[in-house]
Formats: sequence, structure tokens, C-alpha cells
Amino acid sequence: MEALQNTNLIRKQIMLSDENIEKIEAIAKKQKLSVAKVVRTAIDSFNPNAEDSGDDSELMALVSLRLKEAIKDTAKTRKRLNKTLNKIESRGL
Repeated sequence: MEALQNTNLIRKQIMLSDENIEKIEAIAKKQKLSVAKVVRTAIDSFNPNAEDSGDDSELMALVSLRLKEAIKDTAKTRKRLNKTLNKIESRGL
């Protein structure tokens, strides 16, 4: 077990998904660290006061692509729905 650099540690109970637990355990095993140390390292690496890097262009491009696909699929579905409704109305149902 690794030596603790900070002796003022406080125990906290958190809830994680099965997927999160699998990931954190795999990281801990690969890095030969405890799960707790992996969590502390992840928290230490996160800076909530950091300014946005502005390098979101790839993410925005992906979001834009997926949104365009969703709009296209929605338009197709509406066409099919309207066609079906017109058939039902023409049959007097």
C-alpha cells in the first residue's frame, strides 16, 4: 500500500456506477496504486477554476454532425408519419 503524503485524510462515501468501478479498478491495477490514490490523483488533476481551453472545435463539429443527422432523421420520420396519417384519413378510419 502506498504511503500517504497527507495525513489529514477524511473518509467519504461516494456512489459509482459499475462502469466507473471497473474503470477505476483497471487504472489502479495498471498503475499499481490503490483505488483511493487513483481517485485522489484524478481530483488533484481537475482544476475547476481553469479557463476553458477553447479547443472544443472537434467536439463542436461532432455535436453539429450528430444534430444534423438527428434533424434529417426527424424529417424523414415526419414524412412517413404524415404519409401514414393521410392514408388513414383517406380510408375514413
